[in-house]
Amino acid sequence: MLPLRLVIDTNVLVSAAINPAGLQRTVLLLAITKPARLYVSPPILEEYSEVLARSELRIRKGPRQQLLQLIKNHSYTVAPTRRLEVTRDPDDNVFVECADAARADYLVTGNQKHFPKFWKKTKIITPREFIGLVAPHLIK
Repeated sequence: MLPLRLVIDTNVLVSAAINPAGLQRTVLLLAITKPARLYVSPPILEEYSEVLARSELRIRKGPRQQLLQLIKNHSYTVAPTRRLEVTRDPDDNVFVECADAARADYLVTGNQKHFPKFWKKTKIITPREFIGLVAPHLIK
């Protein structure tokens, strides 16, 4: 079986950190478990770190650092070479750039309205859609 190539938007990661019983946590765990492959880029890692540290999210330093280390240990880093401007929110272009460089199958986001439906062969889907595809038995 070929590995699924994935990119995860920051909003999915934040939800996974805040709600351990939520679908987003399941998405994250599936993304870092073979045969899936989670792809990140230096700008994405920087955004993950910056957003998770926001005081209003109240994510304690220890769990935040553990989550970031888990991602670093179980992801593949790519260095996008093309700058893209295809999202409604310019800050979200880094996720499409990463997906482009990784030739990702899916970009998982809770904010689909900011993204095109597809970028080349990458489909932009919600966490629920992703779980419905790879582990439908987990959806209640």
